[in-house]
Amino acid sequence: MSALAELDAPQTIETTVNYIVKDGVEVFTYSGGPGSTEVKSGGTPDPHKVTMESARPHLNRFKLDVDGFRFVHHDTQMHDFFDESEIKRIYYPEMEALIKAESGAKRVVVFDHTLRTADDEFREKHKIREVVRRAHNDYTEWSGPQRVRDILPDEADELLKRRFAIIQVWRPIRYPVETHPLAIADARTVSPADFVISERRYPNRIGQTYVITYNPAHKWYWLPRMARDEALVFKVYDSAKDGRARWTAHTAFDDPTSPPNARPRESIEIRTLAFF
Repeated sequence: MSALAELDAPQTIETTVNYIVKDGVEVFTYSGGPGSTEVKSGGTPDPHKVTMESARPHLNRFKLDVDGFRFVHHDTQMHDFFDESEIKRIYYPEMEALIKAESGAKRVVVFDHTLRTADDEFREKHKIREVVRRAHNDYTEWSGPQRVRDILPDEADELLKRRFAIIQVWRPIRYPVETHPLAIADARTVSPADFVISERRYPNRIGQTYVITYNPAHKWYWLPRMARDEALVFKVYDSAKDGRARWTAHTAFDDPTSPPNARPRESIEIRTLAFF
């Protein structure tokens, strides 16, 4: 546990997760190009009250191939997460090493990162994304392999013959998280039947994600007051179909324990291809 984490954090909280209704209405998310904060989405929201359980008492229990995620202590040498060149020079190699250590992958390729903030004014000034308040998984059975073809076109045919995964790392970039923390569901409690394909539309390409329909079996976790030296490593695609975790459902949510005058959440998410 980080020294910055509050020792008296609650063990469970009641909150709302925004699911989607599988009713035939077109489901999509549109994101503007680089420098744009424009986001539009379609689909019928289906908010449900759920119980979130604190991951802090269970940190050593979670396994990437079983639960689909791990919370880890991880120091970074980063000084300024708003410096693009520093992220690529320092943070990308750090994340490659972390994911190799956590997953056993022989090769890791960082291909993308996203900064997010819950502060509207700061978001517009720095042209970074808003937090995502809808349960989702970032890749589908189609878009996982397609990302390999997009990123490594010359190697894709050979790489896709062997197991690979898309593994992401999420962390706060300045302060402990006081608003809109990230929740993640135990992969064993999420059924493929809970997934609905959503088009992910960009100015230059179209991808796919899964959005999630409500299932009372979902078991949700969050890390109260998650600090800068803590990271969430989680899987959003795995080509192996041998019973290991392949996807995760995750979402930002409104934390009823947020203190008065809480600082808006600021975070970075790294996306990687992991080859085994």
